[in-house]
Amino acid sequence: MIFTNDKAIYIQMADRLCDEILAGKYKDDDRIPSVREYAVMLEVNANTAVKAFDELSRANIIYNKRGLGYFVTPGAKKQILKERKQEFMKERLPELFRQMQLLDITIDDVAKAYNSLQNVKV
Repeated sequence: MIFTNDKAIYIQMADRLCDEILAGKYKDDDRIPSVREYAVMLEVNANTAVKAFDELSRANIIYNKRGLGYFVTPGAKKQILKERKQEFMKERLPELFRQMQLLDITIDDVAKAYNSLQNVKV
């Protein structure tokens, strides 16, 4: 994973795990990699992975079964979607609309571009 400087690494790790939940890699009550496994996979310090898992636990995205590891909380995908949609609408969409106005891009232009990308896998 390539980390950016705009967010703490543990937050980026938590975001990645949420992305994996959204993509269906992990479903409700699925076991996720251990803290150590995830740290090795992403080539980070185990303490950083602990912070990411703690963050997700506090957000009720994952839960710990003592001695068994971490699992996806039922309903986590729905919760992540709700939070990310709210963030998008509040944080990103206003800037997108501002740029569209400055560049004279219409909703029709966006719809055409969107439709042309429908065949591209995300």
